[in-house]
Amino acid sequence: MSVVIIGGHDRMVCNYKQICKKYRCKAKVFTQMPSDLRKQMGCPDLCVLFTNTVSHKMVKCAVEEARKNDVDIVRCHSSSKTALAQILEEYCA
Repeated sequence: MSVVIIGGHDRMVCNYKQICKKYRCKAKVFTQMPSDLRKQMGCPDLCVLFTNTVSHKMVKCAVEEARKNDVDIVRCHSSSKTALAQILEEYCA
């Protein structure tokens, strides 16, 4: 399963990837808005939006791309390791 994580803290990128690896998921993490986010997202199985730490423009872009590719979207206010683990427990277990 592939996961795209939008938002979160820069210092947590390695932690997010480790948690995804533990649930046998491949992860792409975008904490900052790249110029070509639509191209880089690809077509994942799940899109996780950490809404507290992301701009509205980035959310809008990610949601449009996810809906276009029929990708499940999970919004979470907290960008903690525990929050991500709970989301993956629900979707990857």
